[in-house]
Amino acid sequence: MAGRVNVLSAGKVTPDHARLDRVIAEAKRNQAAREKGYREQALRMYPWVCGRCAREFTRANVQLLEVHHRDHNHDNNPPDGSNWELLCTYCHENEHRRYLDHAASGGDGSAADGSRATHQPFAGLAGLLRKEDKK
Repeated sequence: MAGRVNVLSAGKVTPDHARLDRVIAEAKRNQAAREKGYREQALRMYPWVCGRCAREFTRANVQLLEVHHRDHNHDNNPPDGSNWELLCTYCHENEHRRYLDHAASGGDGSAADGSRATHQPFAGLAGLLRKEDKK
């Protein structure tokens, strides 16, 4: 473990910042390579149109077109592109904001305060059907 941490005279351990910087830089390079791979595939596969607002893009502004992962898992990149859709920057941000808001509310469609509907429109249906069968 020599060279990875620095031990000060008071017994405190400090991280090796140069090594941490290298690890972070490598992780960023790997992420950029993965993103470039599926982004390039998606741009070849789909028309350059936002899937939400239908804004059309050209080479001059294609940098504003982003790949959205439908299941929100950025590691799920099937070669057929079935988990991708192209969205403009604004619609992509909106989609992620909606996803985060939904997750913050419990993720199951319930209200954030826990209140639920109490009306049961089909509560007496079984009884009515039994009466119809007896006739």
